[in-house]
Amino acid sequence: MSRICELTGKKVTVGNRVSHSNVKTKRKFYPNLQQKKFYLPEEDRWITLRVSTEAMRNINKKGITACIKEAREKGYLKK
Repeated sequence: MSRICELTGKKVTVGNRVSHSNVKTKRKFYPNLQQKKFYLPEEDRWITLRVSTEAMRNINKKGITACIKEAREKGYLKK
């Protein structure tokens, strides 16, 4: 399973690990993904999504249906 948020599209980014001697080696920055169940009152069912913590904050702010609609428009969620 790839490390991509299903609502915001956040994914792994690449950067450098910099040592004390300023030697740079490649490293990865992983998004803070959590597996969470959400209840959809319109469809009267539960769904499980792999979302970032930023997406959880957006859900608390906007609501799950608005976030899912926005993710489908952007192409992050295919369901």
